[in-house]
Amino acid sequence: MIIPLLPELTLDLADEDAGLFDATGGEYRSDAPPPFWSFAWPGGMALGRFLLDQPLYVAGRSVMDLGAGSGLVGIAAARAGACTVTAVDTDPAALEACARNARANGVDLVTSTVPVTAEVIVAGDVFYSGPVAERVLGFLRRSGAEVLVGDPGRGYLPTRLFEALATYEVPVRVKLEDQCTMRTTIWRLR
Repeated sequence: MIIPLLPELTLDLADEDAGLFDATGGEYRSDAPPPFWSFAWPGGMALGRFLLDQPLYVAGRSVMDLGAGSGLVGIAAARAGACTVTAVDTDPAALEACARNARANGVDLVTSTVPVTAEVIVAGDVFYSGPVAERVLGFLRRSGAEVLVGDPGRGYLPTRLFEALATYEVPVRVKLEDQCTMRTTIWRLR
């Protein structure tokens, strides 16, 4: 599937008319969590576009894609010249998707269920709930890495700790976001 805002990438994702809970019969079940990795989220799309347009942030550097999902941001980092990219996600199905999508786009990614040391950490759409945001922010602040985040204003990103670098109007799936586009900002941790 061609990704809005990133026509140079092709990813294996859920069909355009699929919703988040379709694979679980329309409801959340703890034994079958929804496949978050099978969607291109606005934070990831904007961050991927930013890296392709501004490769100086990752070119020649080691990169960790935190909460990698489909691998979209990591693939963009690799295309932008990162020397190594590690896609990190807790969902083994997401890591399989990262590897599959990396091959489809002709780039190399390493996958891991645990964070690794990197010069740059990229994270698209990871500030989606209070508890997750608290854990992610703590990790990012301790990492010592340059941190770039794509966030569509979900409400849990403490913007006072970040500097805005760019803003994009990202086409999104109405079935997921209840709107056609989302204003999404690329932030750098201060």
